[in-house]
Amino acid sequence: MNALMQKLSLLVQDAALRNRMLFVLGALAVSRVLAAIPIPGINALQLQNFFAQNQFFGLLNLFSGGGLSSLSIVMLGVAPYITASIVMQLLTLMVPSLKALYQEEGEVGRQKFSQYSRLLTVPVALVQGTSFLLILERQGILPALGLFPFLVNLSVIVAGSLFLMWIGELISEYGLGNGVSVIIFAGIVARLPQDLNQLLFSFDPTQIPVYLGALLAAVAVVAAVVFVTEAERPVPVTYAKRVRGMKFFGGQSTYLPLRLNQAGVIPIIFALSFLLIPQMFASFFQNSSHAWLAHIASAILSWFQNLGVYGALYFVLVFLFTYFYTAVTFDPHQLSENLQQNGAFIPGVRPGPSTQDYVGKVITRITFVGALFLGIIAVLPIAMQSFTGVQSLALGGTALLIVVTVILDLARRIDAQISIREY
Repeated sequence: MNALMQKLSLLVQDAALRNRMLFVLGALAVSRVLAAIPIPGINALQLQNFFAQNQFFGLLNLFSGGGLSSLSIVMLGVAPYITASIVMQLLTLMVPSLKALYQEEGEVGRQKFSQYSRLLTVPVALVQGTSFLLILERQGILPALGLFPFLVNLSVIVAGSLFLMWIGELISEYGLGNGVSVIIFAGIVARLPQDLNQLLFSFDPTQIPVYLGALLAAVAVVAAVVFVTEAERPVPVTYAKRVRGMKFFGGQSTYLPLRLNQAGVIPIIFALSFLLIPQMFASFFQNSSHAWLAHIASAILSWFQNLGVYGALYFVLVFLFTYFYTAVTFDPHQLSENLQQNGAFIPGVRPGPSTQDYVGKVITRITFVGALFLGIIAVLPIAMQSFTGVQSLALGGTALLIVVTVILDLARRIDAQISIREY
């Protein structure tokens, strides 16, 4: 306890660390103000009903920090930047030069790769913004706009998304933590008073045992998320002894920390995209003048509203995408080459292809556990709502993973900064 108080005291007293924290708070305040400025001509009642019936826009509202639910000027949030980053990482599988840029050219290569992601964000934001505005017009949430007002609104929301991306970059450079994640985290936290108010408004005294059980389950789920997020599989590594002149170098033993969940929250985003993009197109064509097209769109929407089917598909896709994304981001061949070049080896395993096969098998086994856990966490809100019948009780999901990940990352960064200053 004394050590914790000392660190908190140092956090407040150290000017550089205090300025970093204040910069993050100021940047988040700006993002929250922008999320409260709506675009004109909104039908508030129709908007509320639309979000209550559409899970796809509920997810996008999460990444916009609540800006989409109020149709603010930053309604797209950082979703276009996240989409562009995912597309760029997928392109590394098909474009060898991009893979070399990302994995082999060091910090300069990663900076160029990030710049390409920022440039790709612009067309992605234009496509998403156009789709949203057209769908909202068809749903009667926005009035039918002429070409010039439509282009003005599109320009405003695209500029808002790029501005949020810039704020995220500034937080990463001058603040603490990953800026995009911190912005999403702030949006989730900002919604807590509204969610608590909804829970209190719908409170049923006869459901007190259900609420107590949900509270205990929430504690257990948070503990499980923290445990799995921090879990590692240590692979022992030994550096061979080298003789230089009259001295011996090397011979140390260490380990490779292979994380149980290598993919983070990305597989959930992939799975939701595959499940919810068809719903977006169905929502677009639901009110079509062609009866057959409107019928197909309505059938797709009703099929996806079946929680059993939706939950099963969601779980399977999260499980598969965890393996897929781990394969994209983790290269056992590159790791094997790096170990061999640095005179390191895994005890009992030959350098080269044998090391690659061994690491690949370890990653496959631990990814199974991580994928299973991510799938359970992803469908837990659906299962909880179906089991309790209380729509305001939703444990798990993308929001919880983001909140836990950001808090743990901030705690590690603050602790590292404090340790540097103590020494």
